[in-house]
Amino acid sequence: MTTHSTDRQSPGAGAAGSKAAAAIEKARAEGRAALIGYLPAGFPDVQTTIDAGIAMAENGVDLIEIGIPYSDPVMDGHVIQEATVEALANGFTVPRIFDVVEGITRATDAAVLVMTYWNPVMRMGVRTFSERLAAAGGAGLITPDLIPDEAAEWLEVSEELGLDRVFLVAPSTSPQRMQATVDASRGFVYAVSVMGVTGARTSVGAAAQAVVDAAHRAGAERVCVGLGVSSSAQVREIGAYADGVIVGTALVAALRDGGVEAVAELTRELSTGTAKVPAGGAA
Repeated sequence: MTTHSTDRQSPGAGAAGSKAAAAIEKARAEGRAALIGYLPAGFPDVQTTIDAGIAMAENGVDLIEIGIPYSDPVMDGHVIQEATVEALANGFTVPRIFDVVEGITRATDAAVLVMTYWNPVMRMGVRTFSERLAAAGGAGLITPDLIPDEAAEWLEVSEELGLDRVFLVAPSTSPQRMQATVDASRGFVYAVSVMGVTGARTSVGAAAQAVVDAAHRAGAERVCVGLGVSSSAQVREIGAYADGVIVGTALVAALRDGGVEAVAELTRELSTGTAKVPAGGAA
């Protein structure tokens, strides 16, 4: 089995290169799962996105995902879709993503990753986009619609610039595809817990643990679960077997309904579920 050395870091080695790995390993050393929060860039405007990202970092989030608004998202539920439509209507353009990333990284120590479909990166140019992201202090990219076999230029440029490459795996991922994805990832592997679009759910389901276990068996040091997480109880449930827990829709709804303070309050509540509970122990 061939592996990328950057993805096979021992618990203390994350800080050597990968910002995402370092953040997850720091949480692990503190006996908890990493908490990862998502917000779409430019919702409701660029400065509010920055302020909300800072609020998340100051209230318990370890890593921040900032999504590039996209006119035709394929895996976003209605809450995030409506937010991205509003961001685009308010004039958000792709280059503003670097303003958002820099605004958060200047003010916090959180690792900030950009989540994007691949087309905007290709249109700007993989190297140009990557260099601007690195200059803004970004940790790397989460690429939902990019598979490792089609990512040759991104693999090369991200390795050169020390950027994290986060690919997705799902309940439908074959063992062969799982291995290839784990080998190509740098920072962590993003495990999709359900087949479907984003959105808060009352139950995340048993499929999530199966995906995490399969990624770990394939050699992934860090596997984080997203899609459907909305409460500290779910964070606790997933954090028992995953290395990080990703929350998106619930935070976007909080920002929509209550502004930056509501994001801070929800982040504090979610962070209470990150402590790892020993087998047989009380939550």
